[in-house]
Amino acid sequence: MSRKRSSRDFEDQFDDFEEEEFDALPVEDEVGEPLELVDRLLAMAPERDPIRSLLYQLRRQLMEHEISFQEARRSLVELEAALEKVTSPANRVGIFLGSPTEGTATVFIGGSEYFANIDPRVDVGQLKVGSRVLINEAYAVVGDLGYSASGPVAKIGDLLEEGRLRISQAHGSQDAILERSADLAEETLKVGDEVRVDPGFKVALELLQNKESKEYFLEEIPPMPWSNIGGQEEAIQAIRDTIEMPALHPELFSRFQYSTPKGFLLYGPPGCGKTMIGKATAFNLVQHLREQEGLELKEYFMHIKGPEILNMWLGETERMVREIFSQARQKRKEGYLPFVFIDEAESILGTRRSMRTHHIANTVVPMFCTEMDGIESLHDVVIILASNRHDLIDPAILRPGRIDRKIKVSRPDFDAAREIFSIYLAPELPIDRETLAEHADAEGARQSLIDAAMDELFGRSEEGRFLEVSLRSGRQEILYWGDLVSGAIVAS
Repeated sequence: MSRKRSSRDFEDQFDDFEEEEFDALPVEDEVGEPLELVDRLLAMAPERDPIRSLLYQLRRQLMEHEISFQEARRSLVELEAALEKVTSPANRVGIFLGSPTEGTATVFIGGSEYFANIDPRVDVGQLKVGSRVLINEAYAVVGDLGYSASGPVAKIGDLLEEGRLRISQAHGSQDAILERSADLAEETLKVGDEVRVDPGFKVALELLQNKESKEYFLEEIPPMPWSNIGGQEEAIQAIRDTIEMPALHPELFSRFQYSTPKGFLLYGPPGCGKTMIGKATAFNLVQHLREQEGLELKEYFMHIKGPEILNMWLGETERMVREIFSQARQKRKEGYLPFVFIDEAESILGTRRSMRTHHIANTVVPMFCTEMDGIESLHDVVIILASNRHDLIDPAILRPGRIDRKIKVSRPDFDAAREIFSIYLAPELPIDRETLAEHADAEGARQSLIDAAMDELFGRSEEGRFLEVSLRSGRQEILYWGDLVSGAIVAS
């Protein structure tokens, strides 16, 4: 009876609770929290009433539904965010060119310039000229993306006022005027330097290492006195009379109205020391100017191989010739004495031809002559040409006032070859013990090695036969290794 009474009492209390609670709740809170209502019912139910188990079961189901609801709600929020991302229009990327007034910016987008507003949340002080900026639908700057890591490369053709740059584009394209980026504002730039620019060719972003100029320049010429060159006394004396004397005694040559040459031509067979003589000229001339005139000079040796600057594109070879002379003049202003050594000169300075088809020498030779005419004397730039076929070089290059000193570098004869061997078989080289034992001292052993090498090279034996030549007169002549010897062969 008590259990039935308690159940009926609970039902009566629940009915009263339901009426009182729902009547007391505001209209917007009539539903209430299901878990809270279940907790209240559990508090009202007797301890051993079977309805408590039903309430606990209901509470567990409500909690599971609540968890599922929260997960569904979270997924819905994520889906709404993803939907907003995939349906919103893409932002544009522009190039920041400056901020003319507070809160505004000049940006370059898709080939056009825009005067745009800047989102107040963007720090204007952090925006740099040339950096990429994010542009929304309203063409307002809403973000800073920094500098691009890639872009086209151009060469500086001229330095203009207000830090502007004139770039020379390849393949006949029109030149362009660029501004400097914030990072290049204080950078010292030179004509011929390579810079990375933005895709719109508005701003120079980064100074790059000029690969071509780097290849021309030898970082350091090893000490090379004239004594290190053997077998070329006549050529060395001619160079010293041509180059060193006018540079060391300019007042004497000026008194006699002697026109100093702007350079000279070294010609002769391959491997006979033309390049080595050119380097020695640079080293010794600078040394003499330092010692006798007290000038703070340093040699700047540009070794240019003629075929390397040949280019299939019209005007490219001429541009590279201009860059070489421009770089040499710039180095002279910086306190260097530049030497422009052009090897295989006949490949780019060959005789011009009167043909309908274009030949590269027809345009390169006039450009080279123009650049040479702009050189004052040996105190500005020293031009050295080297060639195996000097007869193929255009006469305009070799006329007086330009390269009018022609110095022959001959093949070494017997005595000259012996002198070259003496240089390469230096006294400090180790000698075999057995060879030393056969002679009184190390110098005697060294001389015996030189004698053996000379006999092997210049001997008229069957082993030394190299070539049989049939002359036009019908006479047969046999050439031996000694007839074709060169300094390079001796060194090897």
